[in-house]
Amino acid sequence: MKKVLMFIYSIIAYAIAFASIIYWILSVSNLIPEISIDQTPKLSVGFAILNNLMLVALFGIQHSIMARAWFKNFFAKYFPRPIERSTFVLVSGLLLFNLVIQWQPIGGIIWNIEPQSILFYIMYILFFAGWVILFVSSFLINHFDLFGLRQTFLELQNKSYTQLNFKVKSFYKYVRHPLYFGMLLGMWATPVMSVTHLLFAIGITIYVVIGTRLEEKDLVKEFGDTYKDYQKSKPMLIPFTKKSK
Repeated sequence: MKKVLMFIYSIIAYAIAFASIIYWILSVSNLIPEISIDQTPKLSVGFAILNNLMLVALFGIQHSIMARAWFKNFFAKYFPRPIERSTFVLVSGLLLFNLVIQWQPIGGIIWNIEPQSILFYIMYILFFAGWVILFVSSFLINHFDLFGLRQTFLELQNKSYTQLNFKVKSFYKYVRHPLYFGMLLGMWATPVMSVTHLLFAIGITIYVVIGTRLEEKDLVKEFGDTYKDYQKSKPMLIPFTKKSK
């Protein structure tokens, strides 16, 4: 019964996290005004910026702490280890909902591409391509392990959890973190770049750069020289660029 409950817990966590990502994508797409981050400003510019920076910081700190090995070991002392990843996913999903819903608009336009123009459609193609790359990349490394379902499903089958093998395929042949590249492409490729959207994109970019560097330290510890060689041969976030030395 306990194992069944853990699996149900992981499904709920997955559903919330997946819904939060979809909500995030729609909120920055400018396609549904009712949930867009570009609403009428309610706070002064100073308070809006402070609020938004705190939201990004909260989201980033949670990821940076809960993704570390020492936290995972700490969690396992008090809770079943199979639900550790699902708990990370659940908290991440709730904080992402909070980040988007509580994001305060600022107003102002950086660029506004004429609707129906070729560049307008190109921007939306890049926008959706970014999010497709994100989702496809998650399946390339095992989508269900990334979101915590594989861990509880193995436990339900009375099987021990096994670490994923290091593989370089598809997008990973061109960039070490295509999932994050897709996220950044989706954030920056927009036909309407407001100051609100710009601050959101900058905040997410800073989070990605810091989080990726921390993640890479864990990957080096896990895969050793294999990952170090991979670091030398492929760029970290931008495809087809050489890694700076």
